[in-house]
Amino acid sequence: MSEITVKQGHESQFIAGVKMWKECYLENKGTDKFNVWRRVQGEGILYVLTGLMDNWAEMDKEDAAGKGCRIKVLDFIMPHVEKINYSIARTMPEFSKTTTSEGTKLVWVSFFRTTDGNSFREVVKEISSAIRSVEGTPRGTWYSFMGGGPDSPEYMVSTAYKGYADLDISRDGVWKLYENKNGKKKTDALRAKAIASLENDWSYLYSLNEELSN
Repeated sequence: MSEITVKQGHESQFIAGVKMWKECYLENKGTDKFNVWRRVQGEGILYVLTGLMDNWAEMDKEDAAGKGCRIKVLDFIMPHVEKINYSIARTMPEFSKTTTSEGTKLVWVSFFRTTDGNSFREVVKEISSAIRSVEGTPRGTWYSFMGGGPDSPEYMVSTAYKGYADLDISRDGVWKLYENKNGKKKTDALRAKAIASLENDWSYLYSLNEELSN
């Protein structure tokens, strides 16, 4: 996952550069799949490039198409980039939804930095189990970050939507759902445990740019 901060006033040039690189990549028979998202809220202009790997060994493979198009990155993308932050995260299937999200256009992503990772995972397990028992599957996909800086998140959960209209659909929040199933006393105790386990949390909405994705 690469978070790319675009220079102010350079967004159209950045997009044009990514299109040139993608065209080159496909012409060179590149096979990697990736999504390009634009952050909706927050300071500045931020794009996120995401891709999936089955295992670490895939990082040893040479991407001939990407290598052949590197000059496009240097000449037409990097001049419009302020900074890049690169992260690696691993899925947490035991807490995540089991169905695929077809037609996803938006994702709401919440990030977490903990003071007690074990307690936090216990909270996530409890909440996910409650949602699974009521709705059949958890609502989001959980990830744990592999390394990172002192201010980097340790976990994130991504919830997919087909469009902005989906955000208008009213349904109980996860804490209300948990309370309906387990009662207020148990919910208050779990909420207190969650708060105690967290150093910080934040969230953003991201919109898929299908034209730049592959």
